[in-house]
Amino acid sequence: MNGNPVLYGIPSCDTVKRARAWLLARGVVHRFHDFKKSGVPPARLDAWIAAVGWEALVNRQGTTWKKLDEAARAAVVDAASARALMLAAPSAIKRPVVEWPQGRICVGFDPARFAGLAALPGI
Repeated sequence: MNGNPVLYGIPSCDTVKRARAWLLARGVVHRFHDFKKSGVPPARLDAWIAAVGWEALVNRQGTTWKKLDEAARAAVVDAASARALMLAAPSAIKRPVVEWPQGRICVGFDPARFAGLAALPGI
């Protein structure tokens, strides 16, 4: 991947708002992909699962997960079942997911990690 970071998420998510504000405050040009408007790109989700693991991507702290019945939560046991859930309910993805130009992918917002990744060549 070349160019600018791509930040995937939901605009109303507080963590996404903090991440976008952090990038803007530091002049890091990025593209925002809105899960609610554009959905979850299946090929990108596959790449994220391969890079960070399905466990890191499933947001077990969020409202979407908590609203699932016990059987639905118990059924998320591997990459395939997690993928199906995340495609059906994008809010079940921990946010934001950021694809950095160097090919690195991070999940969630950590200012120190963002600073390190934003400082790498390619941005």
